Amino acid sequence: MVLSACFPFALVAAALWWSGALTPQVEWSAGDFFLHAEVDRNGVLSTTLRIEVENRGLAAFTLTDLATEMPGLRFLPADGSKNQPSEVTVHGGDSERLERRVVITDCAAVPHEPQPVRFSYRTWTGSRTTEATWDSWWLQSPEKDVPVAWQRGLVGKVCSEAVNPGW
Repeated sequence: MVLSACFPFALVAAALWWSGALTPQVEWSAGDFFLHAEVDRNGVLSTTLRIEVENRGLAAFTLTDLATEMPGLRFLPADGSKNQPSEVTVHGGDSERLERRVVITDCAAVPHEPQPVRFSYRTWTGSRTTEATWDSWWLQSPEKDVPVAWQRGLVGKVCSEAVNPGW
């Protein structure tokens, strides 16, 4: 009797969960097409990473922060002077793009295995944090393309360009 009374509630909760009404269904991606090395007057190597955030669920969420803990690489907070909003709201079924500066402190120290990026977000149910590991990037060579961890692809391109701008 109690089980049959609870079943409809469990069914509704499961439907809301899988629809993205309770937790967002988020896809993250970053590309290397617009990457270029920037060295400031203090000799700090960085680049601007363009990130696409897609919400495949019903409920909107607001991205409040992104970070990663890995040797040789770190994200900087949004820079309001460069028109980078500190928070980005992504509505259900929509996508948004954002830019973040990435400082490369040691090209050789960045891990070769794919590393996650930590995303902090807020929904109507509260604030949460999740991690995502982006898909492999591809290094192009005359013989064949080779998959590499996203952070190694980023560092390989930016560090090579910093050493040899004609790269």
